[in-house]
Amino acid sequence: MQVTSPKTRAVLGQVSDMDLRLLRVFKSVVECGGMAAAELELNIGISTVSRHIKDLETRLGMVLCRRGRGGFMLTNEGQAIYEQTLHLLASVETFRSSVDEIHLRMGGELQLALFDKTATNPAARIAEAIALFSERAPDVSLNLKVASINAIERGLIDGSVHVGIIPAHRESRSLLYTALFGETMLLYCGQRHPLFGQDHAGLDWDDLRQHHFAGLGYHSPNMELSHREKLTRHATGSDQEAIATLILSGRYLGFLPDHYAASFVQNGQMQAIKPALFYYLCSFVSLLRRAPQPSRASLLFQQCLVEAHAAVDA
Repeated sequence: MQVTSPKTRAVLGQVSDMDLRLLRVFKSVVECGGMAAAELELNIGISTVSRHIKDLETRLGMVLCRRGRGGFMLTNEGQAIYEQTLHLLASVETFRSSVDEIHLRMGGELQLALFDKTATNPAARIAEAIALFSERAPDVSLNLKVASINAIERGLIDGSVHVGIIPAHRESRSLLYTALFGETMLLYCGQRHPLFGQDHAGLDWDDLRQHHFAGLGYHSPNMELSHREKLTRHATGSDQEAIATLILSGRYLGFLPDHYAASFVQNGQMQAIKPALFYYLCSFVSLLRRAPQPSRASLLFQQCLVEAHAAVDA
């Protein structure tokens, strides 16, 4: 008797409601980093989570993840299925929003993604925009996450993110940009750095090149400035929290938002270096996808962002 390999069986026909439910469970397990953590997120027992993952693997005819004493880890097939799951669920949500719009109502979910460390910026009025939106669209469930610039842009293009807020840098023809608020980035050193507590009056950009620099590892205003001023990146961070940690080590110089670094400065852990020279300005923008047409909920949230920030300028 010949046994057919799971990888060669065409076991998935039509995608049913149960398949979507299993895929949502799988998505939560991946994003929580394991079944135990997903148990709390999904509010179901770990044995049920495990059974759902096993049912999905049987349905798809492949092993999606390894679980055991070594911890949770996606297989190559599992990673591919996770990425396709994001696309599928985003398409389902887009369809649901479109149906709501035909009925002239707003429901479903709105996926909002922000670049990190905006909450401490006094010029940012994102929280006020959220308050306006929740009043005008009480039936829309808002999902908010913090992500890198690249991840937010990719999410908008593939549909998994509906509205993004990032520092302005290069523009994509696939996205619509609206200016919101500004941010000042200053250069900092940690208290164990040789420049901490020293006289910085005579420093210039040439002097900085003698020190190790920590910067963001993707296209951003941070990377643009470091390239323009020929600062060699000896350490790379994925976000502002990572850059702050590298600065606190005393081994690196790095740029941070002045509002975020204020508490470190107040505690004597960091010092801004010649802020009249070593700084740059960021303009934060909101992003929408050009096509297909953004949902009514996305456009409403964009309007709330504009109104909230216009109130500051008035």
